Amino acid sequence: MAWVLKMDDATIESGLVHDFDASLSGIGQELGAGAYSMSDVLALPIFKQEDSSLPTENETKNPPFQYVLCAATSPAVKLHDETLTYLNQGQSYEVRMLDNRKAGELPELNNKMVKSIVRVVFHDRRLQYTEHQQLEGWKWNRPGDRLLDIDIPMSVGIVEPKTHPSQLNAAEFLWDMNKRTSVFVQVHCISTEFTPRKHGGEKGVPFRIQIDTFAQGDSGEYTEHLHSASCQIKVFKPKGADRKQKTDREKMEKRTAQEKEKYQPSYDTTILSECSPWPDNAYVSTNQAATPSFASTPLSTYTTSSVPDSDSSSPNHQADPGSHGNLEQLSPTASIQDAQKWLLKNRFSSYTRLFSHFSGSDLLKLTRDDLVQICGPADGIRLFNALKSRSVCPRLTVYVCQESPRESPLLERHSTNENGDHSISSSLRVYHALYLEELTAAELIRKMACVCSLPVGKINQVYRQGPTGIHILLSDQMVYNLPDESCFLISTVKDELGEGLHLILK
Repeated sequence: MAWVLKMDDATIESGLVHDFDASLSGIGQELGAGAYSMSDVLALPIFKQEDSSLPTENETKNPPFQYVLCAATSPAVKLHDETLTYLNQGQSYEVRMLDNRKAGELPELNNKMVKSIVRVVFHDRRLQYTEHQQLEGWKWNRPGDRLLDIDIPMSVGIVEPKTHPSQLNAAEFLWDMNKRTSVFVQVHCISTEFTPRKHGGEKGVPFRIQIDTFAQGDSGEYTEHLHSASCQIKVFKPKGADRKQKTDREKMEKRTAQEKEKYQPSYDTTILSECSPWPDNAYVSTNQAATPSFASTPLSTYTTSSVPDSDSSSPNHQADPGSHGNLEQLSPTASIQDAQKWLLKNRFSSYTRLFSHFSGSDLLKLTRDDLVQICGPADGIRLFNALKSRSVCPRLTVYVCQESPRESPLLERHSTNENGDHSISSSLRVYHALYLEELTAAELIRKMACVCSLPVGKINQVYRQGPTGIHILLSDQMVYNLPDESCFLISTVKDELGEGLHLILK
């Protein structure tokens, strides 16, 4: 007898489902405790070490200052990009200087003045390296103008605002943290002035407004760096910024809601974000180099306030941060700490963590391809050039000596008298080499004053002795046209009033 099992379709389907579920129920049980999980991976030592180096929320320092530029940011900036602000040429814009300290933070600044230096600088690395040449070209096309000015009548709470004729893109002022302070700045250069002219309608280059703030040190000079912040700007001809802002806003309105989520909203003001100190003032509290001194007096007066002091006359000097093209060489014997300082000083702060275990010799062993692969093409090439850089030769070398010879037992001159006998003189006229890079009268006077051990403020005028003994007033044009390796004998003459000195170059 044969048994026939009859089942309907519903019964068959339910049975198949049950069998399928049962077959899946054992999947993953064979792995058991041996299966890897993400928490186990993160527990590996390499990740623990990485996490320990990251600053915690409690370790994050609150910046002591905040600077707010009262100009709207562009709405056409993507979420993770830096903000961009459009400014009109020559228009006064308020920058609010705010005390952002927490209770009890930096009590030594209470009831004291601080000094801030505001600059307009290039945003592009390529233009930063040729800044000196770019500004000289701008100065040649627009003689007598400045890139940056402070609108003193509109500013509030600032004290002793100063500018220097040789620093066309910077100004400084003192201010009290306990009082309301707003400085109004004017940018006179426009972004397209530094763009090569080709076919018209070229895209203008972006600038940066940077503010560096210093506290007063033990010497009475404002050399202790406190805070630096900057923001990206573009400068247009009058009312051009308003039109550009309107155009960006109209473009954003045409985008879909999904596309708008990829862009930042436009804010009424621009908050300057923290950054490294500008190289002129980097690590000033470490090497005790004074910040640049500014004055509003004409350069031709050559007073103490108008000519910054400098004791360096060497072409390889590093104490003069204002000289262009002279990067401090990284020594192969530099320690890890010294290598970190070198990276910060030369504007490689974003790579200090990446090279946190590299000494000087480690960095110098990296090839160009290594650095490009690690840092990307732009910063990799820049870092390679900085590591392998050579000192730039001075533009002019001048030899000077004081008229009265100095007696020195170590220096002897052999001469022959009338009888043919050899005699020895203990006096020898010693010349000093002055290496000029700016080719200005102020630079030559400053370095001559250092050689002669004279305060710059006591030098009233400097003359060059010309044909038939006439005295020609020293000027920038005269210094510019001096032949290389010129030799001068410095004669010192007291002023008629007895309050200063005249120097005569023979």
